Amino acid sequence: MASVDVIKCCLDSIRQISDNIKDAIVFLDAGSAESYQFLGAFPLFFELGAVSVCSLENVSSLDKAVGWSTNSDPVKKVVVITSRLLSDVHRYIKRCLSTLQNARKCTIYTSISEVSHSAYPDSPLGPDAFHEYESLLVQDYEEVVKKHETESYVTGKHNHKESTASQDEGWSQLTSLESDTTGFHDISSTNIPQQDSSDDVSEKLIVSVHHFPLILCAFSPRVFVLPSEGSVAESFLSSEHENSVSSGLPPLSTGKPSYAEDVSPGATLTAQFIYHLALKMDLKLEIFSLGDLLLTDMSSLYDVGRRKRSAGLLLIDRTLDLLTPCCHGDSLVDRMFSSLPRRERKTSLTRTKGSLSHLQNVPVKVERAPLDVQIPLEKIINENESNSKFQLLESIEAFLHGWNIGDSDAQTVDLMKLSRKLNDKSDLLHGSFISTENFRGAPYLEAILDRRTKDGAMLIKKWLQESLRRENISLDMRIRSGFATKSELQALAKALAKRQSCLVKNKGIIQIAAAALNALDVVNSAYWDAFNSAEKILHVNAADTIQSLAAQISDLINKTALDGSQLQNRDNMEKPKGLITLPDALLLTVIGYLLAGENFPTSGSDGPFSWQEEHFMKEAIVDAILENPVIPKLKFLQGLSKELEANLNKTKFDEKKERSSTQLDSVDFDDDQWDSWGEDDNDAEKDAGTEPAYGDMQLKLEIRDRVDNLFKFLHKLSSMWTNSPLKELMLALQSKRNDDTHPAKGLLRKIVTSALEKNEIPGLEYHSSTVGRLFKSGFGRFGLGQAKPSLAEQNVILIFVIGGINAVEVREVQEALTESSRPDIELVLGGTTFLTPNNMCELLLGDYSYI
Repeated sequence: MASVDVIKCCLDSIRQISDNIKDAIVFLDAGSAESYQFLGAFPLFFELGAVSVCSLENVSSLDKAVGWSTNSDPVKKVVVITSRLLSDVHRYIKRCLSTLQNARKCTIYTSISEVSHSAYPDSPLGPDAFHEYESLLVQDYEEVVKKHETESYVTGKHNHKESTASQDEGWSQLTSLESDTTGFHDISSTNIPQQDSSDDVSEKLIVSVHHFPLILCAFSPRVFVLPSEGSVAESFLSSEHENSVSSGLPPLSTGKPSYAEDVSPGATLTAQFIYHLALKMDLKLEIFSLGDLLLTDMSSLYDVGRRKRSAGLLLIDRTLDLLTPCCHGDSLVDRMFSSLPRRERKTSLTRTKGSLSHLQNVPVKVERAPLDVQIPLEKIINENESNSKFQLLESIEAFLHGWNIGDSDAQTVDLMKLSRKLNDKSDLLHGSFISTENFRGAPYLEAILDRRTKDGAMLIKKWLQESLRRENISLDMRIRSGFATKSELQALAKALAKRQSCLVKNKGIIQIAAAALNALDVVNSAYWDAFNSAEKILHVNAADTIQSLAAQISDLINKTALDGSQLQNRDNMEKPKGLITLPDALLLTVIGYLLAGENFPTSGSDGPFSWQEEHFMKEAIVDAILENPVIPKLKFLQGLSKELEANLNKTKFDEKKERSSTQLDSVDFDDDQWDSWGEDDNDAEKDAGTEPAYGDMQLKLEIRDRVDNLFKFLHKLSSMWTNSPLKELMLALQSKRNDDTHPAKGLLRKIVTSALEKNEIPGLEYHSSTVGRLFKSGFGRFGLGQAKPSLAEQNVILIFVIGGINAVEVREVQEALTESSRPDIELVLGGTTFLTPNNMCELLLGDYSYI
């Protein structure tokens, strides 16, 4: 029987729509483009006959002119693949059709099912959502055509303004995205195929909408997360109530059932996604759950034949283990994703007027960080250390010259200016992770996903050496065996990228090497190691006494205040290597409270620490806020940024004035010195800016009130260990700590180990397939008095973490499977998103927190 492979399943789903892709322009929104980048699916589109693959959000008139096909006839087929609700992408689809006016057939594939569209609280579509949207899109398009029916197809400012205005009409009031769309540039039509004047512009546009569920980001055939800019990942998982900590995380587990009226949109969409994933993979699921959220939206799956392969689905709430994703574990991939810059989001999630106005305590959608990392290649792809320009940049400029050689049009001039501007940039060239596009048969991201930092670096070094031997390239330095140093990786990668032919053939390993070099850079490595050391110290103190843990948390916060005070006096505001900032210290405080709740669950009712210990922590945080030169974007400090900045400027002004007075007492006054002193004083007054709205004492009292709210939130986090389901689960899964001071393994590994050993797991519920159709309930809780099968009895196990996963958990799950007596089990791990410590800081302390 074929093994489970989510990548193959996704690529096969694209092949199934090949008839519509052939001879069409394919438009991908940000979420689907991110998914297909990880899948390595772009070559497949051209293999299936696509004219070109373009961005839906950044549609341009050039999209109908650029393509791999030599056919000069105007393209009349458009395919749109989106991971969003139709109402969210309507403006972009409408703009696309308005730009490509030759299009007569538009096929739309959305990963959100028709049932989900009708059930989503912010969607204007009803039960027959796809048919309704087809009619509405045709209606909107015909209105646009009528407005331009008598106008000539020319460019110009006036024409551009009219077309841009028309794009905002129609459904703009129904979308949950930003109200103003970015206009697209009308390029000169000299060399662009024109609309055939003989065509009937009033010819009816044929629109068809289909459900296309398999849009996901696969790191490997058995590890995946959801696209960051897709509706499923962006929808909130919990609304604000006493057991919620963040809109991007499930509620804290209390052992009480979740009722249908409390089901969040994110829960419903996730339920639908997993149901259709199992359907496409031909799996019959036996459902198990840990936590208050449970998928019941898959009951109809069992009504479809008996030939399906049996599999176990284990659903786990992320809030059962907040500690693991907050910590800086030993994983090269986690270091890469934390240190590398991300692509800017193509859409900004802001609530439009009237959006969700009928619901109370409903947060805006969660703005996840894009998974598309930008790997800096300029330090490696450099032919020599001289000042000669890189040939690829010259090739880009030559291409732009040849694009319109006989025309001195202003657009061509703009393109040439852009080329020169890019040529001056050192960060033009960016690589990215590709999961399945095998470079000589090596899926590199998959291979290092479950590796520790040292092991991953050594594996990359081995790949580079093998590639150099294959290309018959000799290196002028001696490479030692063992651990890979940064200088060795850089020398190997540069030698491999020296010739452009080698660069093209080995671009996969060069990109991975560049990402590893960035993660191992002195600044990034020092920052990660400083965090890791602080976390180890917290774990050691948590194993000792509650007093020592409290003292250690206070010391970390005080160090932040001291560093912030010293940084104020630095002329250059560059952050020293390994410096822990205020948000970092607060994240360590969260870790400390989670450890306190786990190790001392019976401590006081108002929190694990005594009043005096918390008082010292609060005062340290107040001082750190007042003395920090960079005002952090923290939820509990919203509305105080201007006052804090004014207070900081006033403090700097007072310090400058005091230093000037000290200098006056120690030197003789001549005219030059007196004039200089006066100038310094004027400059200081300019730096002081406006006078703070709050007085010093009033501001401090306001900050103390905000800090008190923060600690109430910390009490909620630590108190989750006192509820009986989680406490019983952790006691049952308790394992011996390692010989070193590193924290114990994460909850996910403990659960997998215990399940494979067929041990009893408290709180693990089995949900029978004979429940019946609860198709619209999304997440809920139900149980039947039947014999509970063992999860380990299944040959295929799908684990989905509602809220997200990280690379450390991927490694630990793989280790648990390898060490078990059932290494033959096929285990697939998925999650809402890929989490880094920075993401957790944003979820727990940033805009999406319920502090």
